[in-house]
Amino acid sequence: MSSEAIATVVKMMTTLPDASQNQVAEHLQAYIADLQDELRWDTAFANTQSSLIQQARLAKQQIAEGKAQSLNIDDL
Repeated sequence: MSSEAIATVVKMMTTLPDASQNQVAEHLQAYIADLQDELRWDTAFANTQSSLIQQARLAKQQIAEGKAQSLNIDDL
């Protein structure tokens, strides 16, 4: 985000009463925390995607070779 965009948001917030400014700030903090969490998830998924593909291929191969067993939830 450019500093111009941030300045615009700050200018808009200063026109609000203090209670509303606090409410907007809290909302932005929660929103930014959610975005950061999504970015961490995206990074983690991207870093494991090749491993997931490899494991899926192995599972598919084992199924084709008859080496796989159905999962029984009661056995967990």
